Amino acid sequence: MPPSAASSTASSTASSIAPPTAPPPASAAVSSLAAGQTGAGHSDPDGRRAARVLAVCQALYTSSVSIDLTLTGLVGYTLADDKALATLPFSLITVAAALTTIFASFLMARIGRRAGFVLGAGVGALGGVVSVWAIFHHSFWAFCAGTATVGVFQAFAQYYRLAAADAVGIEGKSRAISTVLTGGVVAAVCGPLLAAWSKEWLAPVAFAGSYALVTGFGLVSIAMLAFLYRDAAPPASVAVTHEPARPLGEIVQQPIFAAALANNALGYAVMMFVMTATPIAAVACGHTIGDGAAIIQWHLVGMFAPSLFSARLIRRFGVLPVIGAGIALSALCGVLALRSTDLPHFYAALACLGVGWNFMFVGGSTLLAQSYRPSERAKTQATSEFTTFAFSALGSLFAGQLLARFGWATINAAIFPLLGMAALATLGYAWSSKRQLAKGGS
Repeated sequence: MPPSAASSTASSTASSIAPPTAPPPASAAVSSLAAGQTGAGHSDPDGRRAARVLAVCQALYTSSVSIDLTLTGLVGYTLADDKALATLPFSLITVAAALTTIFASFLMARIGRRAGFVLGAGVGALGGVVSVWAIFHHSFWAFCAGTATVGVFQAFAQYYRLAAADAVGIEGKSRAISTVLTGGVVAAVCGPLLAAWSKEWLAPVAFAGSYALVTGFGLVSIAMLAFLYRDAAPPASVAVTHEPARPLGEIVQQPIFAAALANNALGYAVMMFVMTATPIAAVACGHTIGDGAAIIQWHLVGMFAPSLFSARLIRRFGVLPVIGAGIALSALCGVLALRSTDLPHFYAALACLGVGWNFMFVGGSTLLAQSYRPSERAKTQATSEFTTFAFSALGSLFAGQLLARFGWATINAAIFPLLGMAALATLGYAWSSKRQLAKGGS
């Protein structure tokens, strides 16, 4: 965890450590959907309206993924001839997202955020259609194609929070990111309920109605983005220079980028690692399938509900102490899980894991948004998002194998080295910022 002194360091040096900026790529201006790009005369000077629109889109996207999280394993088991492949459709969501995220970033650098987000939502709607067709025709591989297509939707939607952050100055980035992630609260509560409610919509074919709802969420997202969202010009508080974009190797060597990437990627890996194993472990420890589902639902609430106040915590205490609290809460998850396997400990551990992930992810995303110039945005964000998705996929894929071979205790013990690496990267950035401040004052 960062030292207590990091609070004042982070808040007092945020503007001094931000890199100089350059004009955004000229190619973004030629996007047909970005023709209404926000300018000085736009009625959303502080980015609040854009963040709220993206928060609604975040809720729609997360609801789609929540339906997949709730049902895809069961549907895959029903459709697969080889039952060992039952979880493949859900795994393909993360794999497809990881493979698409770099393409999504560079595409949006050319055609604009709005056009890219509309495209991603359209692909998500198509994924719902393909999944419905696959269920009707009892085609496992077509169902895999449908869920992978939803992964492409996820790759584009992961940039919602960064689009909101890029529309505001340094002081507003944590607020914009938290506002967007707040949309996940609705999905965490309602997603599993909607999945159960809609599964008989297209009776007698069970579950097809739920995936039709995924299509509906994608179409509503398209309407929201096309009519209510506009790409933002660089905020007035950002100094515009004509310095060329730095090589990616130089960008990733910055302590601020290392801290951002460590908290985003390792925080996600720890969260997916424990979350994926939890329902199986809960049943193995004598609890019911319903208990496992309820634990995950409240874990999802823990992931997104802190977005209602995490930005305020960052403004009051600084980004590094909030990240440190996130690392500590994630570690507390491991301690509680190792201490007991009774039901209250499962609930408490997964709640701590959710809140810890939120603090690490919001804090890491805030640092990421300060680590690049506008002309470096596409490659920097692509690097961060690809790495985060890759670590997330690895955490999900290895969880089942390690749980089967070594047990629940090993799963929770394994998170401490990962959290230690995140803490070291955060401390390295705190020390670098303090040294830079000392140089500036000498």
